[in-house]
Amino acid sequence: MKASKTDLLLYEECLLLALKDEEGTQDSFVNLGFGLGGAILADLLLLGKVEVEKEKRQSFLKLVDPSETGDPILDECTLKIHNAKRRASLGTWVQRFGALRNLKHRAAEQLVGRGILKADEDTVLLIFKRKIYPELDGRVEKEILGRLRKAIFTRTAEIDPRTVVLVSLADKTGLLRANFDKKKLKEQKKRIEQIGKGELIGAATQEAINAAMAAVMAASIIPVIVATTVTS
Repeated sequence: MKASKTDLLLYEECLLLALKDEEGTQDSFVNLGFGLGGAILADLLLLGKVEVEKEKRQSFLKLVDPSETGDPILDECTLKIHNAKRRASLGTWVQRFGALRNLKHRAAEQLVGRGILKADEDTVLLIFKRKIYPELDGRVEKEILGRLRKAIFTRTAEIDPRTVVLVSLADKTGLLRANFDKKKLKEQKKRIEQIGKGELIGAATQEAINAAMAAVMAASIIPVIVATTVTS
């Protein structure tokens, strides 16, 4: 399952939205690590690779299809679940996926390989070199932003499942604020909440979306827990 230039996975879309077009650096508003971790989990759920098992008040991740997806990052995450000695909660897996070695750069290089970004270097404080990924082909991001804009700012009655998850991920991790006017987003707060509750999708995809949305919530809750632990 190798995505084309216009057929990206959720985690690739999140990264593309997080990077500044010309500078190729991460927007400071975005909690990228948890965003990518949540998006990877949502990708696996939407692809039917994993399922959510609920037990009492906790939700655990269950691997149901260990076959390869063709995407190296998703396959690495699938293998991690397969090799885990004990089951873990959605939040734990979001953390683990978000902490994959060089995740941001690996995902960016995939977009470089598709001609969407270009790999470059700049210098910070005249000393430290860092990798940056300016946009090479802006049409892909424009298509993604168009989907988000239509979902949030129009009265369209039904939204495709992947866009529903992307809207919620973008809302919880700062990606919406990085790409749209804050005042206009505030005016659409109820609409965004409505999308997040899965009210604008077909019944056939409701179960998969509910599971993916649980991944989104896990991604948004973890930074709060971490911050509370650090400051307490």
